[in-house]
Amino acid sequence: MQTLSSRLARLSESQTIAMARRSRELKAKGIDVINLSLGEPDFPTPDIIKEAAKKAIDEDFSHYTHVSGYLELRQAITQKFKRDNNLNFDADQIVVSTGAKQSIANAVLSIINPGDEVIIPTPYWVSYLDIVKLAEGNAILVEAGIENDFKVTANQLKNAITPRTKLMIFSSPCNPTGSIYTMKELEEIAEVFAAYPDIYIISDEIYEHINFIGKHFSIGTINSIKDRVITVNGLSKAFAMTGWRVGYLGGPKEIAKACDKIQGQITSATCSIAQKAAYTAVLLDPSVTYSMRDTFKKRRDTVLQLMKDIPGFKTNTPNGAFYIFPDITYYIGKSYQGTLIRNATDLCFYLLDKARVALTPGAAFGNDNHIRFTYSASEEQLAEALKRIKESLANLK
Repeated sequence: MQTLSSRLARLSESQTIAMARRSRELKAKGIDVINLSLGEPDFPTPDIIKEAAKKAIDEDFSHYTHVSGYLELRQAITQKFKRDNNLNFDADQIVVSTGAKQSIANAVLSIINPGDEVIIPTPYWVSYLDIVKLAEGNAILVEAGIENDFKVTANQLKNAITPRTKLMIFSSPCNPTGSIYTMKELEEIAEVFAAYPDIYIISDEIYEHINFIGKHFSIGTINSIKDRVITVNGLSKAFAMTGWRVGYLGGPKEIAKACDKIQGQITSATCSIAQKAAYTAVLLDPSVTYSMRDTFKKRRDTVLQLMKDIPGFKTNTPNGAFYIFPDITYYIGKSYQGTLIRNATDLCFYLLDKARVALTPGAAFGNDNHIRFTYSASEEQLAEALKRIKESLANLK
């Protein structure tokens, strides 16, 4: 009997995808489940972007493009980086991929050799860890607690660096916590890495426009390290284009060239029609995203207010993205009708079974004393979900 590769044993199934699948299975049986496990805006893609895609189809823009994306799109992305982030790239420093996830994977595979270390602030986005495993690197997890708004300090990062460190990956605004690093905090982090010229930084900025406190800051603008920063972004979140699968990165030319080489052997370029839609999206004034951002902020405030009525939920106030990451330690060790809550994973399955609400366990993000609550749903659904959660948690003793 043939055996599958040992690589598979190192990888975990995405918990967000697993919970969404379980939710869909229950819905298929006619069970009313409120799914708050996936990080997906519940808004339609703006009409102007859809029209650009239709026009591309009508004009037969249906052939292979350059692996890194067609030139005009990459040039448009350099304009977007300059306009929104004060980042200066040439078109040959841009690689367009089938989602920001592929952009991150391309970059990690370009940098990491077996045994190299990658610093990952924790909580982290679910795929960082397994992408590092796929590259046969070793993840060094640096934990940031709720008391520090889930943000690591420069001193923590300094203490995590070893002679084998090759990379750090982080996101701001952060998935799953919604935390945003200030410019001062980024400058302190940059000061640490300035002393280590062989370490790259991947800055995942996919939630850039879902920011409730004002200006977004990119660590790649800091002169001392800008030549080693790979800035990743995409269209899924700000433009509600999750299914279009368009992400991109800007970085050093040697990294862009390497990512192009890897992508050329795995997927080649992303969909030509989606690229045409992306061209229109990245050139739009960011103000087109404000109404969605403001709706998310209103939902956040509603959810935080309702969570105050749930005993034992400990939360921060996330300043971006569309997640809340409450500490649920209060419920660990409690039980109901023989179901013991040992961790947040147990609690999520309990709530799916009893409250019919799908959430994501914090273990997927590096902390199993938390759950990720996604508020990319209507206020009516969110209120109903929290009502169900509160009633079900009250049964735990």
